[in-house]
Formats: sequence, C-alpha cells, structure tokens
Amino acid sequence: MFTKPFIFKIIKQVLLHFIFWALVLAFFTYFFGVSNKQYYDTFLFSCFLMPITISTTYVSIYKLIPDYLITKKYWRFALYTTYTLIISAYLLTVSIFFSLIYISNFDYAEMNPATKNIIFISTAVYLVVFLVSAFKLLKLNIIQISKTKTLESKILDTQLKLKEQELHYLKLQIHPHFLFNTLNTMYGFALKKSDKTPEMVLKLANLLDYVLYQTEKPLVLLSEELEHINDYIALEKMRFNDAISIPMTIDITSHEITIAPMLLLPFIENSFKHGSISNGTLTIDINLKANSDYIDFRIKNSNSENISKVPGIGLENIKKRLELLYPSQYELHIAETIAHFEVKLLLKNRSHV
Repeated sequence: MFTKPFIFKIIKQVLLHFIFWALVLAFFTYFFGVSNKQYYDTFLFSCFLMPITISTTYVSIYKLIPDYLITKKYWRFALYTTYTLIISAYLLTVSIFFSLIYISNFDYAEMNPATKNIIFISTAVYLVVFLVSAFKLLKLNIIQISKTKTLESKILDTQLKLKEQELHYLKLQIHPHFLFNTLNTMYGFALKKSDKTPEMVLKLANLLDYVLYQTEKPLVLLSEELEHINDYIALEKMRFNDAISIPMTIDITSHEITIAPMLLLPFIENSFKHGSISNGTLTIDINLKANSDYIDFRIKNSNSENISKVPGIGLENIKKRLELLYPSQYELHIAETIAHFEVKLLLKNRSHV
C-alpha cells in the first residue's frame, strides 16, 4: 500500500512535469509565431508537435541514458539513439503534415512562415530533447558521484575499523609464556619469601597496565616505551638470575619523540624466547638511537637451533603493525646466521610522516 509521502512525491513530480511541458508549449508558440500574429494557429501547430517532443525526450532520459550511456554500453546507446532519431523524425514529419491539413487546409499562402521549414521545426524540437537529456545526464552524474563518495566513505570507515581492531588485537598480544614464566618465578620467590617478590609484582603490574590500557593511545612517548621495556628486562633478569647479560646503548636527543606503543617490546621478547645461552650466559645487545627525524633500533642475540623452525609470533605481528602504522615509512632488516640473530629497524618519526 502506498504511503502518503510516496503519493505526495508522485503528485509533485507529475505537477513539475506538467509545468515544464506547459512552458515548452509556450516557448514553441512564441518561437514559431514570431513572424505571424495568428497565435491561435501557432498554438495549435505547437500542440501537434508536443506528443513527439515529449515521447522522444522521455525515451532519451528514462531509457537511452540510464540503461545504455551511464552503464557504458556505448554501441547499444548509439544504435538505439539512431533508431529513436529515425522514428521521431518520421513521426515529426507526420505530425507536421496533419497539423497543416487541420490548420491551413493545404493552402500554402495561409501557412505560418516559420512552419514551412521542416529543418527549423526539427531543430526546435530536438533542442528541447537535447537540453532535457543534458540536464538528466548531469543529474545522474551528480547522483553517481554522490553514491561513489558515500561508498568510498563506507569502505574507508570499514577499513579504518578493521585496522583499529587489528591494531588493538596486535597491541594486546604478549606471549603467554612470559606471563606463565613470570608468575612461576614469582611463586618460587614467594615460597622462598624472597625480598624480590614485591618488586617483581610491582613491575609486572606496571607492565600489564601499560599493555592493557596505555596502548589504547595511537602514540606514546619513546621514553615511556623505554621505561616499560626496562621493566620487562628487569623481570626477565629476575628469572634468569646471573645467567643473562644485556648491554644497552641508548641515545635519545629529545624527550618529545613519539612512537606507536608496544612496537619494540616484541623484538626484545623474541630475543629472550629464542636466544641461546653461550658459556653460561644469554647475551642480548640492544642499541637505540632517536632524534626528531628517525628512530634507529637494533637488537642482537645468540641464535638458537630451533629459531628457523619456530619463528616468533611477535615478529609476524610487528611486521603487520608496521605496515598498518608506518606504511612506506620504515625499514626492517632481519639477519640470521649460525651464531646470531639480529634485527635492525629504522623508523621515520611520526611527527614527520
């Protein structure tokens, strides 16, 4: 059942079309009656032209343009347009012929001078068809552009949401083995009533708070990221006791440098997981240089026998995050030898992206 808004819309369209064709009829009457004062005869002659003008126009704007031109079926559009012109020209000639019979009774002297030239009449009729078709084509193009922009906006919004969800998932990922190992170590310290237990609990709490909440920010200060890296390393040192050596070289020229959260920690975590102990010590070399233009991060650890067989999940996640957050703005090099596994990351500062 039709609703009132739909009915009102139809009535409005019919009324607008009626007004438009009434104006076209007035235009024909004036146009063909310029050199003749018998406006009634000219009005009747214009009425004979209206059916073919209206039908040709509607065929053009409701069939040829939307079904063939807009859909880029150019050959069919050209073919059917040619058919339409031939048929309309024939019907136009018939309309002119019968109008002259009715109006002038085949008396050439009584004919309106403007109606004696069929080319002049055809030009007036097809001018209306052309102008209305051009307006319809412009309107359809505007609608199509609007739809395209709306679709692009929806696609971008969807991609953005997907990226946000993926980033959220990747940021929150931290290897369960770290938590399990740390909790086991804390349990052992608690049984021994070690003085390190409160410190270990505090560092783990700070690290989990950073992982679960602070990473919601798109960027954090590099100094904050470094603080939580130090907490992570401190926890690992407590687990390894004296069986670990982590020389660190840090050179940061500004405290305003920012970085995506949880971007460097997976590299360090991967080194602990896959690093091998040599001469009773696990050695991990960490170098970090940063200025207003770039961040240069390097980490190297001794290689373990199974690193090529069980690649770190963290490394795969970090590659995805780099592609999402720093497209074409980073260089990542991973080198693996028998003795060492080394990662080099050169990251363009986001403030200059």
